[in-house]
Amino acid sequence: MDPGLLLLLSNLLQLQSQLDPAAALLSSPPSSLLSSSAAPFLFFALTSVLSYASSTLRRRSRSTSSSSTSPPRPPSSSSLILSLPSDRIIFSMDPSARDARFRSLYGLSYPVFASLLDQLLPLLPSLSLPLPPDQALALALSRLSRGLSSRALSRLLHPPLSASVVSRVTHALTRLLSTRLYADYVKLPSHHRLLQSTSAFRDLSSLQNLAAVIASSPVRLRDSTDPSLRSPHRPFPAILLQVIADHRKIFLDACVRAPGSSDPASHLRDSSLYRRLCHSDALREPSIQVGGHIVPPFIAGDPSFPILSFLLTPFCSTSVVDPPAPAHKAFDAALAKASAASVEPAIALLKGRWKILRNLNVGLDHASQTVVACVVLHNFCQIAGEPEDDGKYLWRDPPETPQLVRPADSERALNYAGETLRQVLAQDLYDRQHRLSDGSTSR
Repeated sequence: MDPGLLLLLSNLLQLQSQLDPAAALLSSPPSSLLSSSAAPFLFFALTSVLSYASSTLRRRSRSTSSSSTSPPRPPSSSSLILSLPSDRIIFSMDPSARDARFRSLYGLSYPVFASLLDQLLPLLPSLSLPLPPDQALALALSRLSRGLSSRALSRLLHPPLSASVVSRVTHALTRLLSTRLYADYVKLPSHHRLLQSTSAFRDLSSLQNLAAVIASSPVRLRDSTDPSLRSPHRPFPAILLQVIADHRKIFLDACVRAPGSSDPASHLRDSSLYRRLCHSDALREPSIQVGGHIVPPFIAGDPSFPILSFLLTPFCSTSVVDPPAPAHKAFDAALAKASAASVEPAIALLKGRWKILRNLNVGLDHASQTVVACVVLHNFCQIAGEPEDDGKYLWRDPPETPQLVRPADSERALNYAGETLRQVLAQDLYDRQHRLSDGSTSR
């Protein structure tokens, strides 16, 4: 029996004994009981007990029916960000459906979202954000992956948030990603990873000791009248993103320091990567011997970059009048194949996953950190094995004609060494291909 009902009956019996003692009741005839003071009280007690029992049963039936007919459901896609499902609901969902939903809302699957949140949790308290950590991360990722402005995103949130809060949270998270997590996820390869890269590029392009490929890509900004942000080669204001990528489409370095009017060569010379490659032991080992020359690991680039001892570009940048030699054509084709398998799809994936990079709707003072944060997120996804979905996430910018560049006076020694290595590698590649074709013909 319900404990509350037992307590009520006990209190009523005690009150009855005080008003009409049991001895008097027992000694009186039955007719006197009907006229005693206890009769109305007993009638009242019985009515109260029945009323209490009826209300208790009604409450129980309502709670039982509501729990059986209204199971908890994950939030609908219209309640975008701040209605993150609970852990119980997340783990009860079908994993493929759950991950597809997280990718559509936040640009990555639930396990990768949870792993990224774990990385950021020790760093988030210092930001004093107005949202819990998981909601702050979800808000920032949704803006980066959907490419929405803070005002547009604020109108989709349930419960609503102001555009200023959306901007504040996004800027805080991108600053954290671009500074505190950058060194952990965007870095030049160690000796072991360098061996893996050179081996993979040799399989892809037949070039020996190629370590990575460099490229420059414009990131479109909001309309601006600043002439430094515009280039005659494109009809929109932009800043330049310079990246190098390996065979896994992982970025090894990123630099966003140049306005859109700059050329890739000037951007390279102003970057920390250039200083490291010129004056440190980065990418110096393991060297190999080719045609009697020592060939260290090198980076490949298009003709808009200078040819240096650590950066080799196609011969087409120097062949203006005479047709290219067969060895030069083979080398240029190998460089193009390496680029098409690494840095080109890496940039396409970067702008495909993080749509804000197609039209950067943040202020110029936050533009660089937003781009670098997306680079960090891209590497995080690649390392975690996020699917590339056969081109679903690829975004190709309109092609631009490379701006041919000459070496600077301070680069003459590096340029001479680069031209020598390029000729050695081109001849070695051509000879190996020629021997291979001769062998297949003789068979």
